[in-house]
Amino acid sequence: MKAIVVDAPGKTADSLRIAEVPDPVAGDEEVLLRVHASALNRADMMQRMGGYPAQHGASEVLGLELAGEVLEVGSRVRSLSVGDRVYGLSGGGGYAELATLHESLAMPIPEGMSYREAASIPEVFFTANTAVRTLGETKPGERLLVHAGGSGVGIAAIQIGRLIGAEVWITAGSAEKCERAAELGAQVTINYREESFADVVRERTDGRRVDVILDVIGRDYWDANLRSLATAGRLVLVGLMGGAQTETNLGLILSKRLRIMGTVMRSRPLIDRAAITRDYREHLEPAIVAGQMCPIIDSVFPLREAAAAHQYMAENRNFGKILLDCLDA
Repeated sequence: MKAIVVDAPGKTADSLRIAEVPDPVAGDEEVLLRVHASALNRADMMQRMGGYPAQHGASEVLGLELAGEVLEVGSRVRSLSVGDRVYGLSGGGGYAELATLHESLAMPIPEGMSYREAASIPEVFFTANTAVRTLGETKPGERLLVHAGGSGVGIAAIQIGRLIGAEVWITAGSAEKCERAAELGAQVTINYREESFADVVRERTDGRRVDVILDVIGRDYWDANLRSLATAGRLVLVGLMGGAQTETNLGLILSKRLRIMGTVMRSRPLIDRAAITRDYREHLEPAIVAGQMCPIIDSVFPLREAAAAHQYMAENRNFGKILLDCLDA
């Protein structure tokens, strides 16, 4: 099969190329898929640069979320059949013509949903759901601040927050991204290139601040995040784009009774990822099927142009998901 391989870990996307590699073999509890579409994530970029190696036993091929048609089923698979359309969150392998997926992670694609739409959902909606609902415990009427409101996770978090009934605030790096986030339901949008989000939060809440923050930045936003949280506020870290190490004022955390939590997806054990998959299907998939929420696709690249897709993401040009068409290799 054709797949994207990394010639040598590096900061530039030109380390990616398409090559012939051995076909994957489905285990007893797995299905083999003809991959129709896979989606880019920051984790893929980190892995390409050598900073986020694949889990033991997982495919070395990049690509965590995918959608495709079942070609073969393992001997212990009972809920899926050849020909089924499925999507899910994998430990790797999506940037390829073929991939395997564990039965507990493979979700039937709802009627009327395309392969591309399905591939754009798992990583971002799973991550946002865990951050906003499970860890953040966001309640109706609370203020939710979502950083990187134009990213895949940010867009999912906006919609989840609105579904809950929260007051959604976002930061983004352009007026266009702020406008599009507002169209999705963000009630307050902050262009971080023009304003300090901490100042805006303080001024527009009369000093009451926000209840939950979903952060993908880390160090560069750390102090401003703590200052922007209300008493008993919750900060959920889902990324470290601005750095992983910082000094902090522990007294502020104590006096405001703050809760600080972190979450990742790929390094979780299978049992955790299966539970997160079930939670999504119970609480979010029905809303997507009903049209209350939707995946947002920014652009689609042929599989062979994965390097160009990575460069596009590195430049933060996208609003929504960047996909690879794995049938166009």
